[in-house]
Amino acid sequence: MKNSDYPAHIRRELTFKDPIQPGDRGMKVKRVQEWLTYHSFATTIDSDFGEATEICVRRFQESKTLSITGIVDEATWNELIAPLVTALSPIEPAANDTLSDLMLKYANQHLAQRPTELGGENAGVWVRLYMDGNEGADWKWCAGFVTFIMKQACETLERPTPIPGSFSCDSLAYQAREAGLFISGKDIEQGHIAVPSLGTAQMFLVRRTATDWTHTGFSFDWQDHNFATIEGNTNDEGASNGYELCKRFRSTKDKDFIAFPE
Repeated sequence: MKNSDYPAHIRRELTFKDPIQPGDRGMKVKRVQEWLTYHSFATTIDSDFGEATEICVRRFQESKTLSITGIVDEATWNELIAPLVTALSPIEPAANDTLSDLMLKYANQHLAQRPTELGGENAGVWVRLYMDGNEGADWKWCAGFVTFIMKQACETLERPTPIPGSFSCDSLAYQAREAGLFISGKDIEQGHIAVPSLGTAQMFLVRRTATDWTHTGFSFDWQDHNFATIEGNTNDEGASNGYELCKRFRSTKDKDFIAFPE
């Protein structure tokens, strides 16, 4: 897909306009600082291109065998954002790929690029990607991630999304119920629904009460009542407001699911 075909908030993350250099300020500098930090050339993300940022740019350029100028030209920019370009790259579906097959492929493609928060709680380029350009402490992004992947897969298959998607776990659950796609985890635990009938991958929802869900991600590779996950806004402890996209293992306890039509 060409940059011009993406929504505006993604185009802003991808597009190079002019060289970014010492003395510059603003969002364009913030993006550079985020990507430098992502690539392990960490500097303060303060939107101010000072000496520390220049040193990091030079070291990044050296690591990529680019001209060492301390100025972010187009070649440097393209190297900085390469993980984002890879995550957004279209996948050619196999002849028998279902929607859940393709969602899992896209989820793994994003996982391989190590999306993580940068510059604060629920902040940075990856959060803005999944949250339509929004970021900040109030923008928990687990539901935004699964929605983004669902839309990416549906666009590839040239089919409408089975549910609209949302930034809210509760909204995802209500949408699934209305569409007839909601699966109670209790029905799985009690043997009323067989796991193979759920397809290759599903969305799981962490249930707090019968009407309140606090976290979501993709579930797959089931072993009895346990499954692998790819989930955003979590961490190694499985927190519902962590800082990264990662793979975990969970059980059906206190979970419900959204299973997609094949």
